[in-house]
Amino acid sequence: MNEQRSPIKADRRQTRRSRARLTLPLLGPAFVAAVAYVDPGNFATNTTAGARYGTLLIWVVVSANLMAMLVQWLSASLGLATGKGLADVCREQWSRPVSLGLWLQAEVVAMATDLAEIVGSAVALNLLFGIPALPAGVIAALVAMALLQLERRGYRRFELAIVGLLAIILAGFLYSAFRAGGDPSGLIDGLVPRFDGSQSVLLAVGILGATVMPHVVYLHSALVAKRPGERDVASIRKRLKASRTDVLVALGLAGVVNVAMLWVAATLLHDLPGKTVDTLEGAYSAFGDVAGMSTAVAFALALLASGFASASVGTYAGQVIMEGFTGWRIPLLLRRLLTLLPALLVLGIGVNPTAALILSQVVLSFGIPFALIPLVIFTAQRSVMGQWVVSRKATAIACVVATVIVSLNVLLLIDLLG
Repeated sequence: MNEQRSPIKADRRQTRRSRARLTLPLLGPAFVAAVAYVDPGNFATNTTAGARYGTLLIWVVVSANLMAMLVQWLSASLGLATGKGLADVCREQWSRPVSLGLWLQAEVVAMATDLAEIVGSAVALNLLFGIPALPAGVIAALVAMALLQLERRGYRRFELAIVGLLAIILAGFLYSAFRAGGDPSGLIDGLVPRFDGSQSVLLAVGILGATVMPHVVYLHSALVAKRPGERDVASIRKRLKASRTDVLVALGLAGVVNVAMLWVAATLLHDLPGKTVDTLEGAYSAFGDVAGMSTAVAFALALLASGFASASVGTYAGQVIMEGFTGWRIPLLLRRLLTLLPALLVLGIGVNPTAALILSQVVLSFGIPFALIPLVIFTAQRSVMGQWVVSRKATAIACVVATVIVSLNVLLLIDLLG
């Protein structure tokens, strides 16, 4: 009996290996997009949320990550079905004034993105090496440009560099979570949807803005579309299956990091007497006092890796957005300078970095509908997607997601104006 089963098991193992060899080369775009879901803005919002409210907003992090999986899968599907990025499809399907309006708001979002990434990198460099804020911001920008040069030598090199930085972020927070300990029941309690005053709503919207990132909605579709590959039915079907795996794995890891961020802050920093812990600098100091310098250094190294990776991805996304909406292509150095200036201004005048980061995430949250609504519309249209049009069920869920995001933003706006 064992002799009969062995060949069957061997065949199954061989089949799995063959599938892995076929799938692995197709993975990567979602990992580039996933960087935006663990950028310095996430550090600021998740650390602040954990320090102020404990595990209260865990449910927001989990919900936002599930939304992100759906959004990035839709983005990848659009890129594969049309061979074009979302911005390109907007320019083709809608009038020029509409496209230009979407482009202008996307540029504001790009500036908010750069603010989070450069400020976060500068804070990490200052914590680790004592480098002043403004020079640290310039260093971060130069590193991001260096990473982007890898993409010119082949998309795979850039993707592998990003995956390596993601691994550093994940390792840093898994180590911190291990050191933090804590009661796992708090995680379960945090899954119950609720708020605690208007400030918790503001943080929830910030978490949403830091998790469902509009610029990578545009970028992911373009990355998938630009990948070399056949356009026949069988090839697109295979790549769609690989994209689902890509999104699930990459965004799943990003979700683990985000939950770990909030969990570590909730366990070590919540209700800590006599300390200001709802800033990145305060959190670093408190981590060192409560759990040892190794935990603080792990936090700062993860923040640094996050800033470097997300700054390069943000610049890449900005180029894709401009080219898609307008047809213009400018040198990456000029692209970098356009969105870098607000971040350097914030660093130069000494604005509180954590407050600036959280505000940037709120701006990003307001930009989400302008990327998400066109994405939902186009992926539901057979005239755009052909036979790869998404199901009505997926479209209905995406509509609910868009409604939730817009509703939260309206609630925040009423609170701020009130």
